[in-house]
Amino acid sequence: MKRLVLFPLPIAIIVYLMANGWLNKYYTDIEPNIRTYIAIGAALVSGVISYFLFKDDSDKFNSADDSRKK
Repeated sequence: MKRLVLFPLPIAIIVYLMANGWLNKYYTDIEPNIRTYIAIGAALVSGVISYFLFKDDSDKFNSADDSRKK
């Protein structure tokens, strides 16, 4: 669970907020619910990509936390 919260979740939230703001600013002709679906899709894709790309980095952070607890 730590691995999910450390990198992918914050990245997905940031991507969702930025995509939603950008779509609302520049693409107002698209219906609001479709814009939301596009932003959710972008957040999911970026979250999945970052989950696999930052897999090794989160293990390094977890091992550092474990060494501090000892």
